[in-house]
Order: sequence, then structure tokens, then C-alpha cells
Amino acid sequence: MTNSSFSPIHIIGGGLAGSEAAWQAAEAGVPVILHEMRGVRGTDAHKTDGLAELVCSNSFRSDDATSNAVGVIHAEMRLAGSLIMACADKHQVPAGGALAVDRDGFSEAVTAALHQHPLITVVREEVTGLPPEDWDLAIIATGPLTSPALAEAIRERTGKDALAFFDAIAPIVHTDSINMDICWYQSRYDKVGPGGTGKDYINCPLDQTQYNAFIDALIEGDAVGFKEWEGTPYFDGCLPIEVMAERGRETLRHGPMKPMGLTNAHNPTVKAYAVVQLRQDNALGTLYNMVGFQTKLKYGAQAEIFRMIPGLENAEFARLGGLHRNTYIHSPTLLDQSLQLKARPGLRFAGQITGCEGYVESASIGLLAGRFAAAQRKGETISVPPATTALGALLNHITGGHIVSDEEPGKRSFQPMNINFGLFPELEPGSIVKPEGVKRFRGKDKTIMKRQLIAARALEHCKTWLGAA
Repeated sequence: MTNSSFSPIHIIGGGLAGSEAAWQAAEAGVPVILHEMRGVRGTDAHKTDGLAELVCSNSFRSDDATSNAVGVIHAEMRLAGSLIMACADKHQVPAGGALAVDRDGFSEAVTAALHQHPLITVVREEVTGLPPEDWDLAIIATGPLTSPALAEAIRERTGKDALAFFDAIAPIVHTDSINMDICWYQSRYDKVGPGGTGKDYINCPLDQTQYNAFIDALIEGDAVGFKEWEGTPYFDGCLPIEVMAERGRETLRHGPMKPMGLTNAHNPTVKAYAVVQLRQDNALGTLYNMVGFQTKLKYGAQAEIFRMIPGLENAEFARLGGLHRNTYIHSPTLLDQSLQLKARPGLRFAGQITGCEGYVESASIGLLAGRFAAAQRKGETISVPPATTALGALLNHITGGHIVSDEEPGKRSFQPMNINFGLFPELEPGSIVKPEGVKRFRGKDKTIMKRQLIAARALEHCKTWLGAA
């Protein structure tokens, strides 16, 4: 490490988030000590000791920055000098419109860059507790496979209910893709809870034939098995819907699909045999989650089966369901907007442990954490990206963009999320205008234009933020 007038920032975890955080802080002129336990202690998922190893797919998903939210965050990270994106671009393999990489070449490039940086020291050791007090600026970026000892230390500091070890994810739908000619807004028994109106849910009705067809599809659907190291985290309060269906044909109709207390606004005289409810998922109202629909069905099966539900035949999913091992903290209550633990200033979290999903999402939060920590070390004002950018939209989700359930205040409402256009603020009224010479401007065309406008706004605002940061 070269001489520096600044004390180092300690970063725990050499995955995508930790590697990016280290790079950003070092590039800002602040020394970094990166602590990685692989090389001393392995995990059940990693195969090598390389930094930023990709343990699942080798795809960074869409690279289209004009109309895809993932492509937008790619572009913003490149603008911010991302090491992860630079190495991904250098080791790209053919994948159509997606950015996929040679995983070994990618990890080796990240590892080499970090080892060669004059302000970065990589230390191979397991950190079994929270950073000591003399690590006044530190970032925990240990991901979904955080070691048990460190996870327990985080749990003790943040509270027993603030750390999740298994993630029961219900699918999330873009609100504007729901057919409101079939669905209607209503809370069960028109109940008005705190902050509610009595019309807080979107309801999708099924008759008996539709319900039975749906149950058959669930039972026959292709499900994902648990990996050995995940265990089997089923518990009765959070059963996958296909498991409930297997326990009896009427189980779902007396559970999350019960029709009681609901009246179809489009056909009040006909009682629905079953009802799927969707609850607002983000403060913007652009996303709704399918209540009680956690599942282990494979993604392709989910999309096909859930579009059998009346009103969701053209549903676009911001996230599909799942149930898997995933250590993450309840970030909205624990972290401030700069990813700093409110109970311990100077300690930040980054990556999947904060409640984001995906390679680039994890790396992007590492990018922000590294920048924020470096600015704090240098005595500079921390500049948070605007919510109109992909970086800012994801940060906003992590630090407070979710909705707290009034009906079930004891249940965890915050869940990990990929970047998607539902996390961005709406466009200004009148932004979407039918192009000159176009006779028919249908819903799909409007959606494409909307996404293009949101993407263009995001990149413009990101450039402005980076210029001022």
C-alpha cells in the first residue's frame, strides 16, 4: 500500500459488492483493507478463492440501456467507473442482448485489479464479529452466505427480528399490466386500516372451473429443489402455494385465495369462488405483490401459471417468487440513506445483505457504499444519487421505499428486489405523447415509450449527479 494521509476503510467480503466498494474507495484516494475469508475458510457455494466469483449464472442480464432497467444500471455503473462492469465487458461472451461473461476470466481480472491497486490490501481471514471500534469506517458486504459467526454478531446488534436467513418471496407485478376491467380495488370487508382507504388491495376473481384448473397447474408445475446446504425452511406460516395445493384442493381457497368479505365491483351479484389479492408493494404504487404466493416453482412455470389468473393474463412481473437461503437485514429500519447502520455510525452494509437481488444490483450497492465511505473519510458531503436514476431507485428501495403492512404489522414486509422500472418515480404528466403519424398508440407501445423515457431521464440525471458528486 502506498502512503496516504487517510486511515483505511475496512471492507469485509470480497464478492461483487465488496470488490466494487474497495475499488470505488481506492479510486477516490482512500486506502482500503479488504478482508476475504475464502482461502482460509470456504463456503458451500463457492468453488475458488477468487474475488468476485460468480456462484450461479454467468449472466449480468440485459445490456439494453434504452428500455431495460438492468441495462440502465449497467450504463450508470460504467459512468461511475465500475470495476465490475469493466471486467465484465473485457470478458464478455456471446449472449444476444445480454451481458454474459467468462466467469473464470472475469474473477481473475477483478482479483488482479484489486491486488495491483496501490491503495488496496487484500487480507485472507475470517472476520467472526462486528468490526472493532478502531475500524471507524467499515463496510460489511458478506452476501447471502454470510458466515454463521458474523451473522450472529449482526443479529445481536440489530435485533433478533432484523435478520432473515430464509427468503420467502411472493411474485411482484407491475401495476399497469393488471387488467382492471376484470380486477377491482377493495380491502376484505372494506376494512379501513391505519393509512388505508378500504380499497387497499387489487382483487382477481376466479370461478370454480378457473380455480380447479389453477390448482391442477400448480400441482403439476415444475418446481425447484432445495440445495443440500439450504436445508428445508418450510414452516406453516410460509408454505409454498404448490405445497398448500398438494395438501388439499380446497386449501388455497380457505387460505390466501379465500373469497370472503369481497364483492366484485364489475359483477356484484356473482360471488367469486376464489380470489387472488395483490397488495401495494412500494410507496410509488407502481408495484403490487401477490399475497401469500411464495413458491418454489421455476420461473417459466410461474409466469405461465400465474397468467391463468383472471386479470393477470398480461401480467408483467418485476420479480417472480421463491423460497431460498438468503441472509439479509431489514435495511429500511436499520440503515440511513448512505447505507450506514443507524445504531453505529461509520459501519455500512453493501450487496445482497442489504436486500437487493442480482449480480449488478449487489455490485451497484457496493459502488455506492464505497463512494459514501470515501467521501466520509475525506470530510466531504455525501451525495446520494437521485431516485430517478437506477442507482438511486435501488437505494431508495433498500432504505425506505417499501410499504409496511397495516394488517400484519408483525410480519416482514421488506424483501430483496432486482432493479426494475417499478422502482423509479413516475414520469411527469404529459411526458408520454403519441408520435406524429401513428394512428394506433396501444398499451404496449405506451409501455415501451414510458420505459425509454425513464431510461433516458435516469442516464441524464446520473451524469449530472456524478458531475456534482
